[in-house]
Amino acid sequence: MVYFIVLVNIKNKSDRKEYDDYIVKVKPIVEKYGGEYIVRSEQITALSDELWKPGRIIIIKWSDKEQLLNCFNSKEYMRIKNKRENSVESQAIIVEV
Repeated sequence: MVYFIVLVNIKNKSDRKEYDDYIVKVKPIVEKYGGEYIVRSEQITALSDELWKPGRIIIIKWSDKEQLLNCFNSKEYMRIKNKRENSVESQAIIVEV
């Protein structure tokens, strides 16, 4: 089992059009490659560290790392990834269990 965890900070909250378009387009790509969304939320409460305030958190579960890499290296994903890169700052990790 592999979890893909992404922390997102939206650069310009007054104009989210490009990132919102990315959100709509990425979901079917992730699901096509076997990803299952566990969390997609902007409803986040920091409990201890005021420096850690992501604007959005995404957690996707995969059967294995190969599926995840196939998804994010796919032609479909390559066509839309610039929408995320141009509109938000993000940090991602892969957690294998």
